[in-house]
Formats: sequence, C-alpha cells, structure tokens
Amino acid sequence: MINFTNEQKEVLVPKIKAYLLNELDTEVGAFEAEFLLDFFNKEIGQAIYNKAIQDVSDEYRLRLETVHEDIIFDLEKN
Repeated sequence: MINFTNEQKEVLVPKIKAYLLNELDTEVGAFEAEFLLDFFNKEIGQAIYNKAIQDVSDEYRLRLETVHEDIIFDLEKN
C-alpha cells in the first residue's frame, strides 16, 4: 500500500471529488473522497506499483541493450 502524505491527499481528494461529480454526477465530501482513495489504494495500489516497476525495468533493459549494441558496433573492426 502507498502511504500518501497529507500534502498529496490535499491534491488527490479534490481530484476524486471532481471526477465523481463530472463523470458520475455524484457529489461527495472530502471524507468520502479520502475513504475512496484509501480503498483503491488498498485494493489496487500494489498492482499499479508492480506494473510501474515492470515498465521501468523493461525500459531500462531496452536502453541497456541499445547501449550494449552501440558499444559492440563501435568496438568491432571493419
């Protein structure tokens, strides 16, 4: 689970409130929006975190392969 700071919650909670109002025509208070944030964080936070780590790992691996290929190309004698 992600531990959000109070400052992060102060940014996220109004976004949740606005989303619910604009997309679902549902008005909620700050307490309900924070509760929803905590619920999603608990239920899917780990999956989102793991996906982000995998994406970074894949990108890192791709860049490393590119650098490796460039080095080998430069070292090969023509």
